Amino acid sequence: MSKMFFKGRIDARQNHVKAGYNTKRDIKLGTDELPLNLVVQTAERQTEVEAILADTKLVANIEVNADKEENIRDLDGMLNKPKTTVFEKTPNRNAPCSCGSGKKYKKCCA
Repeated sequence: MSKMFFKGRIDARQNHVKAGYNTKRDIKLGTDELPLNLVVQTAERQTEVEAILADTKLVANIEVNADKEENIRDLDGMLNKPKTTVFEKTPNRNAPCSCGSGKKYKKCCA
């Protein structure tokens, strides 16, 4: 059948076939496949960082170099992830008011 006279969709999955569907997600930082790259200045600091890595079950390549500046920015980012902020929802108009007056919200605090 010619595509010129076909009424309807020619291929339902046309967009997915072109782009593909990615079943593999991005590799997370701090795993065996993508370890953290950290630079510390002393061996004592290296043992401290290794203890933190053992507690958090992260993997890192630690370089001890007194000439370079300490760089543990990636580790700090993994440990201090921002929390999602959740806002309280305002009550519906006909719901009881949250102030405890017993009135409907639309007649009390709205």
